[in-house]
Amino acid sequence: MQYGQRRIERGPAENNCPVRRGPDGVWQVRGYEAARAVLRSTETVQAGLGIETVEKLPSRIRRPVLYRDGPEHREHRRQTARFFTPRRVDERYRDVMVRVAETQIQKLQDAGRASLPDVGFHLAIEVASAVIGLTESRPGIRQRLERFFPEEFGKPGLTSFHGIYWLVRQNANWLRVYLGDVRPAVRVRRRQRRDDLISHLLDEGCSSGEILGECITFAAAGMVTTREFVSAAAWHLFTDDALLTRYRAADEADRIAILHEILRLEPVVGRLSRRTTAPLALPSGHEETVTVPAGEQLDILVDTVNLDECSVGAAPGRIRPGRAMTDGAGPPGLSFGDGPHKCPGAHIAILETDVLLSRLFVLPGLRMATPPRVGFNDAIGSYELRDFTVVLDGHE
Repeated sequence: MQYGQRRIERGPAENNCPVRRGPDGVWQVRGYEAARAVLRSTETVQAGLGIETVEKLPSRIRRPVLYRDGPEHREHRRQTARFFTPRRVDERYRDVMVRVAETQIQKLQDAGRASLPDVGFHLAIEVASAVIGLTESRPGIRQRLERFFPEEFGKPGLTSFHGIYWLVRQNANWLRVYLGDVRPAVRVRRRQRRDDLISHLLDEGCSSGEILGECITFAAAGMVTTREFVSAAAWHLFTDDALLTRYRAADEADRIAILHEILRLEPVVGRLSRRTTAPLALPSGHEETVTVPAGEQLDILVDTVNLDECSVGAAPGRIRPGRAMTDGAGPPGLSFGDGPHKCPGAHIAILETDVLLSRLFVLPGLRMATPPRVGFNDAIGSYELRDFTVVLDGHE
């Protein structure tokens, strides 16, 4: 059975060619098979995501895992994989998810209304903090992270008042997170290690500054993106009665299949960028290949890739939980990436979303006051849903 279509409009694709070089010199990848080949290739490295700034750091400073490639990156991922296994998530973090979700829902019941992005962000912060080890934070972690990841970013610099303002603001935000969250956690774990990411980083000899970089990376990947998906999934359930009926009646496995399908249609990060380190041959349809030279940037347009009918099956623009995918494609498409940089917290993000929404949507009289306001972060093609208030009938 199939259900609704996208709620978040990203605009029509300019060209349906699986791989083509754009007028700006950047290669655009829209085919699923080609996109997966790029992400899995050992002849590509990270591009975008502010990597140009990171590359300017002194060589003695260890880069966050997001900005590393090759054997060092693979070894780090191998050593930290234990923090993200489905079994560990179920045994160590499910109780945190349930506790936080039920607390937030009780606040909604008491007040009669709540900002769903705030509820989702609070849940994501608590869960990611447990994984990372940010468990000694001073009050105000949500406000510090909101300042660090504002709706609109400015470009830091020294040649204008605007640039100086954003440079000072950015450095101040780094300092706030370090003093309020990272330093207290590091101090405790220097005295006695715990079973979390910060303890692992200390065992690897990382400095407090390097740990700060890793924590900010995980905050962006594990907190901010989950907040957006919670809102996107809820928007679909609020506006599709048949889908909501199925979600309410489903067991956990089927609910997660529904969430995977919503995420395939609504990937939070709509663009992933890589740079080739050697000529790279990519499939381009009809048994043809295109060779991308070394040193070129490729942009994988995930929101288009996930609609490639050749890989995701018929009616790619509709929600069809449990759809038959081809060529080994995963249920959420490439929404969590693929290859060495595939999101390690994929299972955490989906499970915490389900833990919250499965409890939220059994509340009698629940409705959304207004549809969310949609904004975009053009740097990574991600959406931001704001002003999304949910209310209980009888409370205004």
